[in-house]
Amino acid sequence: MIELSTLDYSIIASFFSITLIIGFLVSKKSSSSSSEYFLSGRNMPWWLLGISMVATTFSTDTPNLVTDIVRTKGVAGNWVWWAFLLTGLLTVFVYAKLWRRSNVATDMEFYELRYSGWGGKFLRGFRAIYLGVIFNVMAMSGVTLAAIKIGEIMLGLSPMETILYAGSITVVFSTVGGFRGVVYTDFILFFAAMAGSIGAAYYLVNLPEVGGMANLIAKTPPEILSMTPSLDDPNIYVPLLIVPLAVQWWSSWYPGAEPGGGGYIAQRMLAAKNENHAIGATFFFNVMHYALRPWPWIIVALASLIVFPDLASIQEAFPNVSEDKLGHDLAYPAMMTMLPSGLLGLVVASLVAAYMSTISTHLNWGSSYIVNDFYKQQVNKNATEKQLVNVGRISTVTLFCLSAVFALLLTNALQLFDVILMFGAGTGLIFILRWFWWRINAWSEISAMFVSGFISILLNFTSLGEILFSDLGFYPSYYKFPAVVLFTTLIWIIVTFLTKPDSFEDLINFCKKTNPGGPGWKKIKEEALKNNISFNDKTDNKWSVPLGIICMLLGSFAIYSFLFSTGHFIYGDLNSGISFLIIGISFALFLKYNWDKLKKLK
Repeated sequence: MIELSTLDYSIIASFFSITLIIGFLVSKKSSSSSSEYFLSGRNMPWWLLGISMVATTFSTDTPNLVTDIVRTKGVAGNWVWWAFLLTGLLTVFVYAKLWRRSNVATDMEFYELRYSGWGGKFLRGFRAIYLGVIFNVMAMSGVTLAAIKIGEIMLGLSPMETILYAGSITVVFSTVGGFRGVVYTDFILFFAAMAGSIGAAYYLVNLPEVGGMANLIAKTPPEILSMTPSLDDPNIYVPLLIVPLAVQWWSSWYPGAEPGGGGYIAQRMLAAKNENHAIGATFFFNVMHYALRPWPWIIVALASLIVFPDLASIQEAFPNVSEDKLGHDLAYPAMMTMLPSGLLGLVVASLVAAYMSTISTHLNWGSSYIVNDFYKQQVNKNATEKQLVNVGRISTVTLFCLSAVFALLLTNALQLFDVILMFGAGTGLIFILRWFWWRINAWSEISAMFVSGFISILLNFTSLGEILFSDLGFYPSYYKFPAVVLFTTLIWIIVTFLTKPDSFEDLINFCKKTNPGGPGWKKIKEEALKNNISFNDKTDNKWSVPLGIICMLLGSFAIYSFLFSTGHFIYGDLNSGISFLIIGISFALFLKYNWDKLKKLK
């Protein structure tokens, strides 16, 4: 446990106060309607939404997760989430404008826009609970677990004390301020979180025990520092690099990195002023999230390997930490205990800010599903705006309580990350193709969702998984994820062709509203012309998706180059840093040229 000074307490109290003040200031406007409460009137600028996206994903569990990865798998282990950049940029250049055109209140409402009859209604209601409650509670519990560990290590708080102190403030502010309050406070919390993480990394790498960046590099094995895994051992490079880049990014659903867009990223795109603001927000988020933000966490993780080389050293330094919470992710808050007064207060405030930003977003997002896609559709179709806002507030409190209980049962964030990835395996391709292939229907998604969950349970929680995929099984363990993807994909494709397509009228209406274009809608367009139904003129223009994919690839190469450039500069390798910087700038210029062309297409 560390001793906080008066200055530290003043900094922390200031952030709590600012957050609550903003929540109450915007409460009246946020309470005026469900649209204001969940989308702030669809009038948000790109820069504010982009910063909000970055702040939301800057959660308390993220530095803990990155620390766990670096300590157990090296810097290259981060490809397990770096690969999601491809998903993010595909959303930027292909899906952001489609989401904004759809004009739905939540991405769950999309189901009744895209699919006909009972299937669309079922998916909307079921996935509202499945994602908005079950998966959302799991995601929030991981964030709360990180807060619990930080509270135990840094402040000597019990798990319940951490939940009561940080959680109560967050719930009050989220319940009162709605989405507008979340976005406004995210702007402040983002800068606090960035300042705290950068300041902590700079101070900790210069501790006497570490001896500066040059000494850190000299003491750390090259395989730990490398940004790409060794290609000598398939047991290392296949799960760390090949599977994420070849399969995971497009096939798996994960909060904040949904193939085709979705979740709280879609919520922010839907709240944007127009298509261009939706695209700008998501692009800004991806640049910040992948190119710049990881390095302060990575530096602290590397320094922790010198100060706390193993779990035994962490346990020795913090004997009061409960056994069920001991893990490599504890190294991050353990390093934070070494900060001086003032910087310590800023870092604690930044971690509190990260926690509040993420939890408030998840609460508002999950509550929007419960209100718009379950309560309003299944329980009370004639509900007034006041009733909808009240149900939103009740569901906000309930979601937090459920996540807090679940957090007390978890051990580490990486454990939860792997479970969520596996349960979403194989569903991502549907989320990508449903916009561009008329034949996909509600049964395609229903079958994929249930088969993916069933196979994941079978392979992860029964002896069959050990028999098939393990060191002593028929196949290496890294084949497990592709196997779930392959089997799920085969099943939903078969189901798609065995079931009836959606109604001609609903497919026509979807095309008219969103203008997806492409060969996947050619048959529907031909049928429409036979029936003297004209499409929107925009669908006659050149299809923008091929150029959007080119922009996605150029953007990915540019951002990965900047990521590597930053890393090499930090490592002191100036030649490599400059080389990757030049490569990144070159790809960025090619991107700008093609992006300008893309803007002219509809």
